[in-house]
Amino acid sequence: MTPPQTEHRKGGRTRRAVISAVLAVTLSAGGAAAWALDRFVVPHAEITNVSEYEASQAGTTTTTTTDATSADTSASAVVTDTSYTSGDTGVTVSTVTTGSGDDTVTYYVADVVLDDATTLKSAFAEDTYGENITETTSAIAEDHNAIFAINGDYYGFRDTGIVIRNGVVYRDEGARQGLAFYKDGTVKVYDETTTTADQLIADGVWNTLSFGPSLLDNGQIASGIEDVEVDTNFGNHSIQGEQPRTAVGVIDENHLVFVVVDGRSPGYSAGVTMTGLAQIMKDLGATTAYNIDGGGSSTMYFNGSLVNNPLGENKERGTSDILYIAQS
Repeated sequence: MTPPQTEHRKGGRTRRAVISAVLAVTLSAGGAAAWALDRFVVPHAEITNVSEYEASQAGTTTTTTTDATSADTSASAVVTDTSYTSGDTGVTVSTVTTGSGDDTVTYYVADVVLDDATTLKSAFAEDTYGENITETTSAIAEDHNAIFAINGDYYGFRDTGIVIRNGVVYRDEGARQGLAFYKDGTVKVYDETTTTADQLIADGVWNTLSFGPSLLDNGQIASGIEDVEVDTNFGNHSIQGEQPRTAVGVIDENHLVFVVVDGRSPGYSAGVTMTGLAQIMKDLGATTAYNIDGGGSSTMYFNGSLVNNPLGENKERGTSDILYIAQS
């Protein structure tokens, strides 16, 4: 039986406190190991109760309007094992298996049509913004009444990148190719180093992701994607070869496709290369596609359950954030 949500949250904070206490002893020893633990393991909360913080910020009235609209259409929401419709918002989840033997690849596709671009929201683990704060995709989704969710870009592992979520700026440290979701329903790949978070907000950006690389250029597979490194910091270079992957694709305005590829599980799913992922997105009709955090983080959630089978172990790894659609 799933424990009450309040116990879950309390337990998470208690575990973090114990971990932090233990690590504090190690950190006191100093040196590179101590720095690495503090930078990549110890939780550092910058903003707690993000939901309340976002509600207090200017420019979030769209969220309130969307929520109100969702409430009005709740009576017409229809949920099946593989689909959800509410008003003009729809999610359809499908499973694809290709190949055979150790070359078998299994991936999951969510075709998503939004009534409004702001229906697609972001949420942070523990409802807290900061570094090294994690929960599973399912736990974050349940905390936000999500009907559908995927893992995000794991912003909390790094200290660079532009982080805008639900119309609120959290970080403005441009470093790589980012993905911007606009309030008008368009989605664009952009160079973080040539703009600012404030400019993106002024241009109507609702959410950003900072990972990459971009997989498609005008519907064609991007060149050089097998060699891109997301980061050059400790322990977070892009993973090459056949791996579990998560990607976002753009079919049209307010029409998106999300893909989660399982991997590292011979006979069930070997995973795919970046080029293989780009080909999947192209075959699905995407003209723009973008790679986000993968490996054990690659997860898709629908209607109260985990859709995919991470690493063939049916076990989720914690992540720092999700993209989701709330159930009306």
